Amino acid sequence: MHPLLTQTDHRPYALSTKPWALKMTWLELLFMHWPVPAESLRQLIPPELELDTFDGSAWLGVVPFEMRDVYPRYTFSVPGLSTFPELNLRTYVTAQGRPGVWFFSLDAANWAAVRLARAGFNLPYFDAKMSCLELDDSIYYHSKRTHKGAPPADFVGQYRALDSLELSTPGSLEHFLTERYCLYSADAQGGVFRGEIHHQAWPLQQAETEIQINRMTEQIGLTLPDTEPLLHFSKRLEVLAWLPEKL
Repeated sequence: MHPLLTQTDHRPYALSTKPWALKMTWLELLFMHWPVPAESLRQLIPPELELDTFDGSAWLGVVPFEMRDVYPRYTFSVPGLSTFPELNLRTYVTAQGRPGVWFFSLDAANWAAVRLARAGFNLPYFDAKMSCLELDDSIYYHSKRTHKGAPPADFVGQYRALDSLELSTPGSLEHFLTERYCLYSADAQGGVFRGEIHHQAWPLQQAETEIQINRMTEQIGLTLPDTEPLLHFSKRLEVLAWLPEKL
């Protein structure tokens, strides 16, 4: 049994009884969140899913990080294939009482991972030219989408953690935005799927960032509010994922 499977008290519902399919580690992750009117996102979400809100607002997240040691069960990490930067644009939804994440896009600097995720998880992955460099105590991140036929999406910025580690409190905004243990996706025929994930409770730190370019929301026709984002940083998190199942 994987050691993560023995740590479940923080979960809002029980683990899947099926075998996990994918192991990965998320590194140097930054949550950037902006509140947006729920009606601006509702038409972009399948009707089978309920848009999740906090104090009346929906939330858009731009999340840069590095994927490391990504490999299917019964295999192992492969240099050049199992580590790559990733950047996603997301919001939050629920279905059948299970809060999860809806991805508008996921950019990755790994040709094989993009194709496998699109085919196996029905996720909107896109090729991108990316870099994620740690210098002193800051992360310097650059992403430019290169996927043929896809709308442009670029991000350039730097970020760093500010304070000591904390766990979010149930009922808080931080908990709402981070403690989610499934993702939702849809196939070309409109079928909606849920993919379970598992990890420890998020170890979060406050953060600061300098953003030079953020064109991640143009692809969905939205402009971010002219306000500073809510920021949280996490250094490292090990994750298990299950194959998606149709609702």
